[in-house]
Amino acid sequence: QVQLVESGGGLVQPGGSLRLSCAASGSDFSINFMAWYRQAPGKERELVAIIRSSSTIDYADSVKGRFTISRNNGENTMALQMNSLKPEDTAVYYCNARVTYWHGTTMDYWGKGTLVTVSS
Repeated sequence: QVQLVESGGGLVQPGGSLRLSCAASGSDFSINFMAWYRQAPGKERELVAIIRSSSTIDYADSVKGRFTISRNNGENTMALQMNSLKPEDTAVYYCNARVTYWHGTTMDYWGKGTLVTVSS
C-alpha cells in the first residue's frame, strides 16, 4: 500500500506564491508518474501538472509559466511551486501517483488533498 501525503496549502494574496509538497511512502514499488490535480468548488477535478519517470513534464494551459513541478526520485517526493497566483487557482490540490509493484501490479493512489485559497 502506498500513501501520499500533501502539505503546503494555505491562504495567499493574488500575485503571491505557495509551494506544495507530496511524499509517497510504502515499499516494493517504482513510480511511473506523479501529478497534481485540483478541484474547485462546483467544478470537476482537473490535471494541473504531471511529471513522468522519463522526466517529461506537462502542464495545464492555465498554469503554464506560473507553476513548476519537480520531483526527488530518491526520496519519492514531489513539489509544485506556484507563483503569480490568481483567485481562480483556488481549489483543493491533490497529489496523484501511478506505481508499479515489483510483482507487476500497477495501481493509482491519491492523497487527501490540501486547500489553496487565493484571496485578498
